[in-house]
Amino acid sequence: MKSPGSTCLWMVTALLAAASLSAQPADYSQYVSPWKTPWAYSGARGPAHWGALDPEYALCNSGKAQSPIDIRAAQPAQLPRLRFDYHLRPVGYVINNGAAIRVNYHDAPGSGDFLYVGARRYQLVQFHFHRPSEESVDGRQYDMVLHLMHKADDGEIAGVAVLLVAGHANAAVERLWQHMPAHEGQSAVPGLELNPADLLPATTGYYTYSGSQTAPPCTEGVRWFVLKTPLEVSAAQIAAYARIYPHDVRPLQPLNGRSVQASE
Repeated sequence: MKSPGSTCLWMVTALLAAASLSAQPADYSQYVSPWKTPWAYSGARGPAHWGALDPEYALCNSGKAQSPIDIRAAQPAQLPRLRFDYHLRPVGYVINNGAAIRVNYHDAPGSGDFLYVGARRYQLVQFHFHRPSEESVDGRQYDMVLHLMHKADDGEIAGVAVLLVAGHANAAVERLWQHMPAHEGQSAVPGLELNPADLLPATTGYYTYSGSQTAPPCTEGVRWFVLKTPLEVSAAQIAAYARIYPHDVRPLQPLNGRSVQASE
């Protein structure tokens, strides 16, 4: 039996632990390492082994509509234009989730920032970066890529890939990089506001195809929109990311008969 003194100490310890937990973001699992089974971009847990690490990752090896791909011989088509309804608002946290630098959004359904593809609406849920680009166009791999991930009311995922090339510095990227965690974790940035539209090129013609998430669990059914026009970031901004993640990309995946269309 606990003595009164030890019971009191135990209660204080429990209260402190509860207070510590309550101070965390409400959805902390989505901020850092949300995967129950660790994976990596090289070695024994690298892409060639993802499908064997966890039954939930099986599609990483068995799927036939996987991403990223090399975009070649895209077929011109009359496609709806992309409309981005993005706004300036607080970021909250800049996250290093053990695989990339990422920003999450936790808006209630029907609020926040949106991508419109014709009459179809997708809500922005997060964006993250890779170095170099995961996608290639006619065999060319770019310096980096930004993935803006969206979700429709029926659960369909739409990813917008913005290819990044060395050139002039991007002011929005610079603001993010000032708070980029060098190690796994998150940086609270209560004073940082960002409009994701500042991470888009001036023109938004695109390639599109049906693919997957590019990291475990490699879920298929993702509609990808790869913007044709790259966005410039500075060589120094690329180097700053590379000091944390020099190569956080999945190898190119076979097309397996899928069609790739290009907006006119």
